[in-house]
Amino acid sequence: MSGSLAYRQMGVADRGQAHALFAQTMAYVAGTAGLFALGAYLGRGMTGAIGIIAFIAAFACLIAMRFTAGRSTGWTVALLGAFGVLIGLTVGPIVNYYASTDPKAVWEAGGATALFIAGFGAAGYATRRDLAVVARICFWALLALIVFGIVLIFVNIPAGALIYSVLGLVIFAGFTMFDFQRVRRNTDRASAPLLAASIFLDVLNVFLFFLQIFSGQSEN
Repeated sequence: MSGSLAYRQMGVADRGQAHALFAQTMAYVAGTAGLFALGAYLGRGMTGAIGIIAFIAAFACLIAMRFTAGRSTGWTVALLGAFGVLIGLTVGPIVNYYASTDPKAVWEAGGATALFIAGFGAAGYATRRDLAVVARICFWALLALIVFGIVLIFVNIPAGALIYSVLGLVIFAGFTMFDFQRVRRNTDRASAPLLAASIFLDVLNVFLFFLQIFSGQSEN
């Protein structure tokens, strides 16, 4: 009897830690989004060369986070913030272009992204089936999508951009579900910045895919 009671109490404690981790991760995601917006504003008129440097530096921050996670939470959070600003500088000219030429597409993409992440994130958070297999499939599918994107640069495929974006949304639906499931199953609060970085990348990629779709509809 006492053993089963202790088991139930342990389950409650784990659920409490999971909820705390979820709240902390979402706070980091929100903070990263805010710094991204700042970076996008500062980099709205930036040239291509500086954007490439910012892009490389942003992913250098992600790599560095792998080494600081578990050793220094402060440094990991600082690197996450730097990543948000740097990736904002990279994407800023793109967002500024669409905001000036087709602001409706930006708002539509933002709304669609919110619904997309909320829906697939909730599905991933609630499901009991292990989604690690889905994540592996999505990883290889993402590599194939990158190759397809390179082909589109040199080969004119009818509706190629639309196909690329829709496939990207399918892939990141899987990543979003997997990342939110990781938040539910994890109880280590030191992992919150890394989880936040993954979720933020899901949000950013989904937004860019939707932006391409809605801007393409406006041109037709």
